[in-house]
Amino acid sequence: MNIEIREIIAAQERLRPILHRTELDLSSTYSAMTGGQIYLKCENRQKTGSFKIRGASNKLAAMVERGKVCPVVASSAGNHAQGVAYAAKKLNIPATIVMPKAAPIAKVQATEGYGAKVVLAGDCYDDAYAEACRICREEGAEFLHPYNDVDVIAGQGTLGLEIISELSDVDIVIVPAGGGGLLAGVACAIKQLKPHVKVYGVQAEGADAIAQSYREKRQVCTDSVATIADGIAVKAPGDITVELINKYADGVVTVTDSEISEAILLLMERSKQIVEPAGATPLAAVLNDKIDVKGKKVVCVMSGGNIDVSFVQCIIERGLVARHRRMRFTVTLADRPGSLVQMLNILAESSANVLTVEHDKLNMELNPNETTVHVACEVGGLEHGRLVLEKLKSKGYKTVQYS
Repeated sequence: MNIEIREIIAAQERLRPILHRTELDLSSTYSAMTGGQIYLKCENRQKTGSFKIRGASNKLAAMVERGKVCPVVASSAGNHAQGVAYAAKKLNIPATIVMPKAAPIAKVQATEGYGAKVVLAGDCYDDAYAEACRICREEGAEFLHPYNDVDVIAGQGTLGLEIISELSDVDIVIVPAGGGGLLAGVACAIKQLKPHVKVYGVQAEGADAIAQSYREKRQVCTDSVATIADGIAVKAPGDITVELINKYADGVVTVTDSEISEAILLLMERSKQIVEPAGATPLAAVLNDKIDVKGKKVVCVMSGGNIDVSFVQCIIERGLVARHRRMRFTVTLADRPGSLVQMLNILAESSANVLTVEHDKLNMELNPNETTVHVACEVGGLEHGRLVLEKLKSKGYKTVQYS
């Protein structure tokens, strides 16, 4: 299996009147932190908020060119849904998107706002996929796969063409990977034009089917996924995408949810950018030395910005903990009046900002004259947190840090 560069260039021509040409920004902050020249490809600012519009639009436009104009159906809980809905409306093609019943209301409304009919079915993606297949059979519609499709992959590959045209001397391009369509397309485009440029994929540790497939040089599916990066939480990568990734990519690394959260928080604070967990994985990989970028020109593809606002607070909390700006610990106190105030005064003297305090008098390991207190506080970083605990210990308190 291969996708010729001419197919990706043809896709770029089809997409020219549809897409934004998203920014490629050099970040002095991340460059200083890593020793490389770090550029951010801001696909989180693309129409519909993610790269998915590229593949969906190219697939539909190619169908029209081939004279195949029929209703289309897709199953998705997120970015693919919105990409298909937007592209179908542009081309006056009826579209039905099947989403799990638990899909966020904001994503349902956004998809409907782009003109698609939304059907809620089942409790997970697999249920939604089964319903989408049933609708296709009954209505003679075309199913649009989110990643395992040649036209979709060619559309995603146009992102690689943009990077090369804007930064011709790029050394490394880092791309999120879930089902593999974006990584396959970008690697396919870049390697055919600039074989010396390194292209790496990044996955969440809890959803690493592409990483396993790359190591074993065959399609590997996982039994489950567990990650905050829902955009790349895929158990079964495509056979087409795996073949292209194994042929063109230079490696696939993984990052933890804590590392992803830290990257999202840093993007908010330093770059003023809202990036969803999947889109933050390339920067997470760079900041945590998963890929050697020292002295290199590096592009991190921020693939999307459709983060659920109700989820942002959770991400911020995780990011603050990962960056040692917040910590939680238990401290054992004498169970008598005034002991809590004395301990809190020590925290105040240490410039720790107390967030929560919770008594636990049910700890059976303590003697009846003691009590456990759970404390969460804000500190200035790893060293400040260490000094706070040292101050408590110097005053005779027994502490146990648990995050």
